[in-house]
Amino acid sequence: MFKHEKQLFHPVAVERPNPQYAALLQEQLGGANGELKAAMQYMSQSFRIKDPTIKDLFMDIAAEELSHLEMLAATIHMLNGHDVDYSTVPGGEIQSHTVLGLNPGLINASGYSWTADYVTVTGDLCADLLSNIASEQRAKVTYEYLYRQIYDKKVRETIDFLLNREEAHNAMFREAFNKVQESGSNQDFGTTRAARMYFDLSTPSPKDSPFPHTDVKHPAFR
Repeated sequence: MFKHEKQLFHPVAVERPNPQYAALLQEQLGGANGELKAAMQYMSQSFRIKDPTIKDLFMDIAAEELSHLEMLAATIHMLNGHDVDYSTVPGGEIQSHTVLGLNPGLINASGYSWTADYVTVTGDLCADLLSNIASEQRAKVTYEYLYRQIYDKKVRETIDFLLNREEAHNAMFREAFNKVQESGSNQDFGTTRAARMYFDLSTPSPKDSPFPHTDVKHPAFR
């Protein structure tokens, strides 16, 4: 069950309209590393999870990602800040003028529609957690790129908040991986010495390289 609270997860504002930047921000609304992708991925993965604590973690983060989606849509709406008339602005997402009536759409910065192909679900908790860690890191990088390209202080405050929440989710998923990393695919496979060997195929290797002639250890995100 879901309940919509009539307030944003975190306040958003803009100093002035900026339709060009609104088009860029669409990437995190409907792009491959965006908030809708994250929400749908974590929710979909949760359906098979048996550990109640980790299941709740996935659903809680998925719900928060939907809240982030709402924040972004509100910001994009304020950044567009004009009537449906492409001639009034030198740039912006054309599809917003021709199809969406300037409504923030589930499209990326190039106007391509969101797709469930962005979502990764394997049914294996270790694999899904590693995928989520990578997803949060990619989202963080995208927000960093967006932050560098806007000087609106209010928009920067929103991006800074969202960027830091991605970091928090990353840490939560890493902690969950530490809990289960000896299970699932990490236990079913990788049981022979071949799974722990490093092959030095880039000779000569740097003298201070820690990899040649050492065993490969399981990752641990402490």
